[in-house]
Order: sequence, then C-alpha cells, then structure tokens
Amino acid sequence: MGEYQKQGFWRSLNQAWRGLLHTWRTQGHMKFHVGAGIGVLFSAWWWQVSRFEWLILIVAIGCVIGSEVMNSALEIVVDMVQPDFHPLAGMAKDVAAGAVLVTTIQAIAIGLIVFFPRFFHLASKIF
Repeated sequence: MGEYQKQGFWRSLNQAWRGLLHTWRTQGHMKFHVGAGIGVLFSAWWWQVSRFEWLILIVAIGCVIGSEVMNSALEIVVDMVQPDFHPLAGMAKDVAAGAVLVTTIQAIAIGLIVFFPRFFHLASKIF
C-alpha cells in the first residue's frame, strides 16, 4: 500500500457524486426516497409552510436519503468481505436497513405533524 495522500476538494467531491450516482442507479429505494422527498418539498411549497417547518422537513429528507446511502455502502462492503451467505453478514445488512426504516418512520411522523392539520382543515371545508 502506498502512503496516504491528501485528496483535493474537487476530487473528493467528484468521488462523493460518483457514490451518490451509483446509489441512484442501483438502489430502487433511493429513487423512491428522492421522489417522496421531492413530493414533500412540493407540498411544503404548495401549503406555504413556515421556515421552521421547511427546515425540519429538509432535515428529515436528508436523514432518509443519507441513511439509504450509508446502507448501500455497508451492503457493498459486506458483499466484498463476505461474498457467500453468512448469518452475520445478513444481520449486518438487516441492521443497516433497519436504520433506513427508523429514519423513514421519523420522516413520516414529521410529515404527518406538518401536513395533517392542513389536510384536515381542507377536508373540513370540502365536507
């Protein structure tokens, strides 16, 4: 192995984008989460949510997408280290997927807190 060389900012940024694009291309859940996030942002714009609500929604979306990226990274490493089935390798993948589930449940709860009163108010006007 060669000596560690500090990478330049632009090279590091390029590698990060490459990782995101790989996740986008190979993980169907990533496409779903990004699509849902765009839908939430559109809804936030439509309903004219407060600045604080914008911040919380953006953090929630970022947590879900970030956990999906980390889950994908862990799956790649586990597959590299243990290409054959092993119960611990499977458990590591399940635990990482559980982290995505936790952030997704959190994001859904935040979305309900922000949008449910608005939907309820609209429904009460219609019905």
